Amino acid sequence: MESWSFPPAYDQGFMPELDSRYWFPVRETMDPVEREAVIVERIGQVMRYAYDQAPFYRKKWDDAGIDRDGIKSLEDFERVPVVTKAELRQSQTDNQPFGDYLCVPESEVHHIHGTSGTTGRPTAFAIGRGDWTTIANNQARVMWGMGLRPGDLIFIGSVFSLYVGSWGTLIGAERLRAQCFPFGAGATGMTARAALWMLMTKPKAFYGTPSYALHLAEVALGDGIDPKEFELDLLFFSGEPGASIPSVRKRIVDLYDARVIDCGSMAEMTPWMNAAGTKETDGMLLWQDMVYTEVCDPKSYRRVGWGEQGTPVYTHLERTSQPMIRLVSNDLTHWTDGSDNPCGRTYPRLPDGIYGRIDDMFIIRGENIYPSAIDGVLNELPGYGGEHRIIITRDGAMDELLVRMDALEEIFAQGDDALAVLRNQAEKDLSIVLGVRARVEIVPSDTIPRTDFKARRVIDDRDLFESLMGGG
Repeated sequence: MESWSFPPAYDQGFMPELDSRYWFPVRETMDPVEREAVIVERIGQVMRYAYDQAPFYRKKWDDAGIDRDGIKSLEDFERVPVVTKAELRQSQTDNQPFGDYLCVPESEVHHIHGTSGTTGRPTAFAIGRGDWTTIANNQARVMWGMGLRPGDLIFIGSVFSLYVGSWGTLIGAERLRAQCFPFGAGATGMTARAALWMLMTKPKAFYGTPSYALHLAEVALGDGIDPKEFELDLLFFSGEPGASIPSVRKRIVDLYDARVIDCGSMAEMTPWMNAAGTKETDGMLLWQDMVYTEVCDPKSYRRVGWGEQGTPVYTHLERTSQPMIRLVSNDLTHWTDGSDNPCGRTYPRLPDGIYGRIDDMFIIRGENIYPSAIDGVLNELPGYGGEHRIIITRDGAMDELLVRMDALEEIFAQGDDALAVLRNQAEKDLSIVLGVRARVEIVPSDTIPRTDFKARRVIDDRDLFESLMGGG
């Protein structure tokens, strides 16, 4: 296997031939059984390293009776207890600022990123100097698989802040020797400026969130610019579900006349492109030689079979700073063995990407509802304006679901009858997909705020109702 060592030591001067489909042909196309054998060996190396360097893992595994030298198969590895985000937060509370799972000296920390910290204590991501180089090489390899090449102009349209997505894309693009346009987003008026810059520079690719790409297109059209004039070849996304939802994906493809690729796992798991589609393969490949991914039953954390649904559990194979070993995501997906990947890579695949979070799920009258299902329904409706809010309320003993959606100006121009047709169609389609009745309210297209970052669309008013009624 090319550049297969721990700690990693990538050749910074290496670049594949331009006509090569693969960055590392052996690693990417090897027999899955052979790959699993070397992954088992690597897991042993990583566990021994983490046990020696991190009190967090030493105590966790000792308490669970796990022998760091006793992992001889992937089945053995499933006995290793998972790590939760709550445990990471507690570790950082007790061992500020980086927790007792930091495996390098603090002097070796090169970049600090983290959660926004809008509620509760933020989590700090400490990335070592060597890991920064490893991440750049990993992400460049995935971007090569997307069809990007040296010299291509990559427009990065997401915020440059604590959010590691923008930075990960930037360093991957730099290692790819691409032209990098770290535009960012977030300030008032920047979206209109982004449209002008993209019209001038004609980038090959755009990175951001699906929500922001739709917002950008809306702003551009409002200023008389057709997004197709950007002449993009590719938009690749992370940060939220959407790029693998067929109706959302189609809407973006139609607006930009460009390919769409879904990618991204968790910020803690950077290189977060370890789950990513390629130029030829939809959904997300699990690049198992960067980050070993299991799709597991959310109660037992044992792997589910091919075709079955579960939650991803991630293990770093190349990180030395804050390595995650069986970090449970609480995302929701299903996987296949990847034997039919059009690109020829032999990694397992998430054919529908990551389509929700278990903790984002809510229950209405006994039915499990995922926000991504509502996104999918609305994006198939002619007349949908592009933004909505999901409002959960309680009237007496019954939970109620209200979907407030905006509509295109042309629908309002057609009058009340057209609005009634759209509302009735939306309620009917939502009822079929969700299995419960949802009321739909239609508002003008400028009513619901757009976002330059991840969309937050669910508003749960049930706690407010209970507090007003004396329930807590």
